[in-house]
Amino acid sequence: MILVVGTVRIADGGFEQAREAMEKNILATRQEEGCIRYAYARDVLDPQIMHVSEAWRDMDALKLHFNAPHMAEWRSAIGEIGASERNLRIYDTDEGTPI
Repeated sequence: MILVVGTVRIADGGFEQAREAMEKNILATRQEEGCIRYAYARDVLDPQIMHVSEAWRDMDALKLHFNAPHMAEWRSAIGEIGASERNLRIYDTDEGTPI
């Protein structure tokens, strides 16, 4: 399983401005072959931080996701809202152990 985990800083007011684009991208991504989980969350202590959490069947599925048409739209939308300090990492892991 491939995990993508990290944060992106969003300019003041950016979450509200991009909400529709976020919803559209999340819904489209969750329909992709190989997508196990895909979510964004706003940080409780720093409301300008967006947490990203993704799980993919394998790297091939993730590569297809990067090239999906809705991702091009999302990259455009996130650029318009002043995204910065992008800190995302890819991890190749197993299914994990429930706690």
